[in-house]
Amino acid sequence: MKRYLTVIEKAGKNYSAYIPDIPGCVATGKTPEEVRQTIKEALDFHLEGLAEDGLKAPKASAQAEYIAV
Repeated sequence: MKRYLTVIEKAGKNYSAYIPDIPGCVATGKTPEEVRQTIKEALDFHLEGLAEDGLKAPKASAQAEYIAV
C-alpha cells in the first residue's frame, strides 16, 4: 500500500484537495470529510488508468511540515 500526501484547502464555500505526487489528481467537496472521500476516489481512478496504460504509479515522495513563525 502506498500513502500519498494530500493537501486539503478551504476554497470559498467548499474544499479542494490535490496530491502533489500525482499531477492532475484533484477533487472538491462541501466538507473536509467529503473532499477526503472524493480525492480517494480520484486517486483510485487515476492509478487504475495508469495501470491500464501499463504505467507504474508515481513514487510517493512529497513531504509536509508546519513551520512556526
